[in-house]
Amino acid sequence: MKEAKNILRTRAQESSAAIEKMYITMRHLFNRGFYKPMGVSGDTLREALMTLRPEIYGNIADEKVELKGLLYVIERLPLGIEECRFINLTSDEGYSKSHFQAIVPPKRRRNCYRIDAEQMNIEITRGRSDIYDILTHLTFIFIESHKIKDRVLLDDGGEVSRDWQKLEQAVLHNERLTLVEKEIAISHAANILGRTFEDVLDIYDDFGSEEAPDRFLHIVFWLGKLAIEEVVHNDKRTITFSPILRERLGHHIHGEIWATNIKEILKENQLLERPIHIISANMHSVMNSIFAKNALKSTFKGKSDFEIFEELSKSTANGSRNKVVEEAIKQGMISLPEKAGTNIDVQIFDTAKIDWATSAFPEAYFEGEKPVLIVMDYAFGEQAYETVDELLKPYKKNIFLNVQSVSIMGKAGILEGGKGDIMIPNAHINEGTADNYFFENELTPEMFQGNHISVFAGSMVTVLGTSLQNRDLLKFFHESTWGVIGLEMEGSHYQKAIQSASKIRKSIPKDVKVRYAYYASDNPLETGSTLASGGLGTTGVKPTYLITIKILEQIFNII
Repeated sequence: MKEAKNILRTRAQESSAAIEKMYITMRHLFNRGFYKPMGVSGDTLREALMTLRPEIYGNIADEKVELKGLLYVIERLPLGIEECRFINLTSDEGYSKSHFQAIVPPKRRRNCYRIDAEQMNIEITRGRSDIYDILTHLTFIFIESHKIKDRVLLDDGGEVSRDWQKLEQAVLHNERLTLVEKEIAISHAANILGRTFEDVLDIYDDFGSEEAPDRFLHIVFWLGKLAIEEVVHNDKRTITFSPILRERLGHHIHGEIWATNIKEILKENQLLERPIHIISANMHSVMNSIFAKNALKSTFKGKSDFEIFEELSKSTANGSRNKVVEEAIKQGMISLPEKAGTNIDVQIFDTAKIDWATSAFPEAYFEGEKPVLIVMDYAFGEQAYETVDELLKPYKKNIFLNVQSVSIMGKAGILEGGKGDIMIPNAHINEGTADNYFFENELTPEMFQGNHISVFAGSMVTVLGTSLQNRDLLKFFHESTWGVIGLEMEGSHYQKAIQSASKIRKSIPKDVKVRYAYYASDNPLETGSTLASGGLGTTGVKPTYLITIKILEQIFNII
């Protein structure tokens, strides 16, 4: 038993060292301005990722190509990235005003621009976490591309296997494949990838779309083609960081514009000096929790609140969602579409304009002035500090916001339990640093009992990136005296901003209340339960709204 614990500690230490090495290396490469991922300058990053072997990237250390990890990454990178030899990370430098059309990855909100056949520009407006996320994903797909190269390149002169020749013919055919042509191409691709025909067939359609149903073959071909050219012609893929990005990063430029826009709207509507409650959540749960019941009373007659919320979460519910938005706007909701480059939308609710008798909270009670709710969409990693730090600053240096509470509702990986369970933290441990944040959480596990959802309480670790975690390190965090119950990317950054504003700068009341609650999106300690295994579906609806309602009940003085 003791020996097993020592082995676990050793593996956890190796993993922790690998994460720290990646963190330092990525900052060094950023300061340098460019590097070649599969060249000497990318060695350290590749070695650290191979040592770490993150759960989300599956069998990265095997000779066969990792399919689920590849799908996860491709969904978070721009369409066409596999064709590009030059990838340029930029700040917001005006490309939105050009003829270039923005490419937004389906699972990650960032603007990307295809400059020419060989170059892709990716805008970084959400801070260093965005850079770590992109560089890690790119390192993974480049490693996978060299696995393809190793299986098809027969010699250094460029001779390739018959499977590769047949795949190339299918891809350059440039027409939709028939079923027979598709299955022939899959057979050759399976040999190239070291996977079974069934493995490829099962995941094939997940990569495609109506416009490009055979994109899987396209991705495999271009990843392999560029890897072959790196070896045969020494045409190395290159990642660069624009001078403007290097100059702006860390200066809160986008966060300051975003926060100032919010305060200007508060001033215009005479809300600036009212009690304020900030909620980091999504753009539907607060609005739906307050207004959906009344707005949809005839549409979903006889259904419970959670059944209504589940119906609203379906892709076919646009008409119903529009009714709720109309009701919310009638009762004082102000929507602020994002224009500052943060990708964080905002809703402002003036509770003085809400008809509480028809709302879902008829027992709401306020002493003195009725509060204002500022609901901000999810931040990304270190961006949480940038945005909340700027939001909590005084307006024009002399008008201090009367912030009564800050509530954070998000999804996170859980280390005990499963998808849809709830985590109530009492501390955030910042991975890789000595920054640990203890706080008095206004939410307690007891508040969520009796809803047929498991609830866990304890500390949570704020990680550099969810894609960098491996089982040994997480198991150590969970089983050691740290007692970690889950992992996420923003908690300590939020708390750092709150403590700085309340205890050091004194720009908000020192007794500001904080609430943190997370619902589990995955369990990285369980095989087949990582983020790469798929989304929550409707499993996340109930915990999302349970957390939202408990936050609102406290703000509305119902409990």
